[in-house]
Amino acid sequence: MPSDTHVRDEYADAALFLGMNSEDEDVRRACKAFFVDRLDGSIVMSLEQVGRCDDIIWGFSRELQDAYYPFMDNLHTVMDIRRLGYEEADVLRATDAELPRSLPVHERLLLGMVRGREGLLHTASPRLAATTGFALRAVAGADGPEALFPEPLESLYQQSLALRVPAEAL
Repeated sequence: MPSDTHVRDEYADAALFLGMNSEDEDVRRACKAFFVDRLDGSIVMSLEQVGRCDDIIWGFSRELQDAYYPFMDNLHTVMDIRRLGYEEADVLRATDAELPRSLPVHERLLLGMVRGREGLLHTASPRLAATTGFALRAVAGADGPEALFPEPLESLYQQSLALRVPAEAL
């Protein structure tokens, strides 16, 4: 039985990661602040969510991919991002009647993973943000000056902003 000092793993989804390059400035700044604040910590992403990021980025021109990927590659290197595959129990939980059928399967799978592993999901997905009864937190607008990554990551991030992800893709 977990004690009161039990620290939940924090999970990030593709919407949160790609939100750092959102066309919506409030979303972009809030998502960036999430990652800057946790740069020295640890987060979890499912392998599928990492792949969703790639799938969306590969839909952009080669020139924009080349501007984006140095930042993403470096962030995945300097930050402790644990990439985990689904287990059978995660998949079974994703079919639980408690999970809204209105959510896409990839989001139900992620919720099943987070719930079963007693984590906390951070997201920029409007669909997930509207979901109640689960351990999730939607990013909120960032106040004050924009959070900055340490160099050279910040310069790579600024270069990556040539690529902007439409809100509907999150």
